[in-house]
Amino acid sequence: MSAAPSPFSPLRIGPVTLRNRLIKSATNEGMTPGGVPSRMLVQLHERIAAGGAAMTTVAYCAVSADGRTFVDQAQLNPATVAPLRALTDAVHRHGAAACAQITHGGCFTFLPELSTRRPLSASGGFNKVGMMSGRFFKQAMTERDMDAYAQQFAQAARVAREAGFDAVEIHMGHGYLLSQFLSPLYNRRRDAYGGSPDERARLPRQVLRAVLDAVGRHMAVLCKIGVTEGVKGGGTADDAATIARLLEADGAHMLVLSGGMNVESVWQLFGGPMPAEARANVSNPIVRCAMSLQKLTEPTFDGFREMYFLEHSRKVREAVRMPLAYLGGVRSLANVELAMREGFDAVAMARALVFDPGFVGQLQLQAVGSAAQSATQSGCTSCNRCVVMMYTPGGTSCALQPPNDAALNRIAAA
Repeated sequence: MSAAPSPFSPLRIGPVTLRNRLIKSATNEGMTPGGVPSRMLVQLHERIAAGGAAMTTVAYCAVSADGRTFVDQAQLNPATVAPLRALTDAVHRHGAAACAQITHGGCFTFLPELSTRRPLSASGGFNKVGMMSGRFFKQAMTERDMDAYAQQFAQAARVAREAGFDAVEIHMGHGYLLSQFLSPLYNRRRDAYGGSPDERARLPRQVLRAVLDAVGRHMAVLCKIGVTEGVKGGGTADDAATIARLLEADGAHMLVLSGGMNVESVWQLFGGPMPAEARANVSNPIVRCAMSLQKLTEPTFDGFREMYFLEHSRKVREAVRMPLAYLGGVRSLANVELAMREGFDAVAMARALVFDPGFVGQLQLQAVGSAAQSATQSGCTSCNRCVVMMYTPGGTSCALQPPNDAALNRIAAA
């Protein structure tokens, strides 16, 4: 077995070379009021770039108006090119790469209006997500719909390139549209797009190929997939391994390995329970009720467990040779080095970088013996209160740190 690479060695993914192997994963920033990136969003990602990360990922860039989950969600279109260019320029000034996560919510939407009577998804029928929005039914997509949506992803990737991004990450996890096709919980189709994991992956693969055709020679094209849905009857690590092999065959440059579902198993995403404030701060009584019911199915946690997706992610690592980014419970230099020894090519972090945008730089100093021993461990407590902070005027921040400047979050980036 060859020696594990240093986490601080360069990594090539597609046509892009990253300066190290530590990536800021996509997390809902709450910094695009009215769908327009704010100066606070620019500041957040610039701080992470200045702090040493190889690449920082802007979350939930919708590929169309209907593709948004909520009104204040960024959309990749001509109107957002200039503010997003301000962000990518800021990131590039510090030697880091910028990635745009491109997504469509499918039936996971809380928009007041849609262009269709019912939200589109893999299958029609009762929409459990709609319990929170009053849209109790969803509509199965036709092949014509799928062709159109694949082109929406491709066009969004072109806009991302125009805005100066180095990479795009196609979101195929957490219960959004492409995940709704991959998931046996959502995909009940009996045609060529439903059934086995290979068949359920047909639309996500079509989207990947369309994006690669559009920008793959100039940008890194990543896919975010779930290694487990964390709920009975949901997708498993074996499913994820099959899907990874298919995406590798189609030419994806790297996979980011996540897990959990926004509705059925949100605790699985974070490796721990959601804070009580997440329910208390919700004004909609239906949403509060739904979240309380979800709490009843939440497992009992005996403290936070670092590297909580490792066992599931190993199965994907064994299945493919392509670059993989490990995600889930990374809070220390020891965690990062373990991921490298396990054969992962990169590590994606979120909460540790929300707590301290300079954490990567501290780890690098520690790795060469230039920092205090305490710098090897993040001060993040994995309390998940940052998830609630995304709905505050300043957007996502660590509850243990001062809140963001709400005024900056009201000013469009330019």
